[in-house]
Amino acid sequence: MEYYTLLMLGCVVGFQHALEADHLSAVAAMSTNRSSRKALILRGTMWGLGHTITLLIICGILLIFGETLSPTTESLLEFLVGIMLILLGLHVVASLREKKSHFHMHKHQDGVTHMHAHSHENYKEPHAKSVHEHRHINMGLSRALLVGMIHGAAGSAGMLVLAATAQTLANALGFIIAFGAGSIVGMTTLSFLASYPLRTIENGARWLQLAVTASIGALAITVGVMRLVENWPTI
Repeated sequence: MEYYTLLMLGCVVGFQHALEADHLSAVAAMSTNRSSRKALILRGTMWGLGHTITLLIICGILLIFGETLSPTTESLLEFLVGIMLILLGLHVVASLREKKSHFHMHKHQDGVTHMHAHSHENYKEPHAKSVHEHRHINMGLSRALLVGMIHGAAGSAGMLVLAATAQTLANALGFIIAFGAGSIVGMTTLSFLASYPLRTIENGARWLQLAVTASIGALAITVGVMRLVENWPTI
């Protein structure tokens, strides 16, 4: 396979790899707090960067010394990803309680009754005197970087198989770098596209914000549990 064809293949596969369910659920879980569009996009970029860093380090060392990851080690790393996803999901669900999100039944003078949702975040005053505010919470680019690094470590075994198609060490490392670049572009692009509906939801009805946030948390927990179940037998 020609070198430039190999690099192009790496970029395409990396782009597609970034869109896997566990990656999407992790980045989504880090994007549930009110943030600027730029912050949301940067989190996706930092995830891709962290993913690339560990892939390059781990796979580079193993390729240089001609070693591979054992099935047990691979399963342990995947198991770690599962735990991480569950923790991210629980953090999202817990944030609903921290923001004191809840529903109210409200009756109008015309007799019509409806339910609405809102939060009383960071206020300790009695409920009736509380003022509704929204706090912009930045989970930090460092957290996105760390999550990406853990994902990269878990994906190193599969990357070694793909890199084995290269004829030389230089080509293999080039493929990994191209793969990483593709994953960065993939997650950055997805974060950019997702930032528009997320921002719309943040500025929309409170009940919709709560529903989306709870769904993202539940998704992360579900994917995490699936990872644990899949990899537990081989640990």
